[in-house]
Amino acid sequence: MNQMEKAGHGQGFIAALDQSGGSTPKALKAYGIDEGAYSNEDEMFDLIHVMRTRIITSPAFTGDRLIGAILFEQTMDREIEGKGSAEYLWDVKQVVPFLKVDKGLAAEADGVQLMKPIPGLDDLLARAHSKGVFGTKMRSVIKQPNPAGIKAIVDQQFTVGKQILAGGLMPILEPEADIFMENRSVAERLLKEGILAELGDLGADQQVMLKLSIPVEDDFYADLIAHPKVLRVVALSGGYSRAEANERLVRNHGLTASFSRALSEGLSARQTDEEFNHMLDESIQSIYKASTT
Repeated sequence: MNQMEKAGHGQGFIAALDQSGGSTPKALKAYGIDEGAYSNEDEMFDLIHVMRTRIITSPAFTGDRLIGAILFEQTMDREIEGKGSAEYLWDVKQVVPFLKVDKGLAAEADGVQLMKPIPGLDDLLARAHSKGVFGTKMRSVIKQPNPAGIKAIVDQQFTVGKQILAGGLMPILEPEADIFMENRSVAERLLKEGILAELGDLGADQQVMLKLSIPVEDDFYADLIAHPKVLRVVALSGGYSRAEANERLVRNHGLTASFSRALSEGLSARQTDEEFNHMLDESIQSIYKASTT
């Protein structure tokens, strides 16, 4: 099975291991490493790479239950057991490597947070391609069901998505709908309408992936999942616990998990390798089951 086949038709889910500068302290704290354990950003990124390496090299983390993994740029540029991280994922684990390419969120306007500009994106795409990365991921956030803001989100995601396709990589478009917003179902309806319109403008041989919040209405994204221009639709946990995210995921047929915090829930730097691998195995199995039910 090649990477395109696995990304589109493989059984399992996508692990999101792409915490960046803003979210890394939270991820480390949840793992049992407080901010006092490092004195600068370099030391912080060294520690998160050790954590990610522990997850990726675990015997629980294999292509049997994982379709892919999303990496932070610094992780892509580092090695795991003597191989480039992306190369290790595919060659050793049979897990398709993706790269987070956005530079974070702009200030809220019209009820949404667009992505900040991504300078040097073409160069980053070329570097990722040369390192064996298959696709990318980029996140923006809908905070209110504002039609103008949601249109701006969809326009930006597809504009940058087309640039990524031109660079030879598969884009995961992630217009997240904040699970705590009022009238989220209205926002999700506007979002789906916008996405369907943009999908119609893609070239004959072009496809994208989508990463969306688990919808309020079960199976609401069934038409996106079945759309010929969509390789796969994955879901973020979005602040739900792993148990609740899994429970909601099961009710959405064909929707695949792409969890970050919910995947690493319960893992700790203080655990022995046996304890760590057992906890990760249970976590992966529960998300795998929810993604394939």
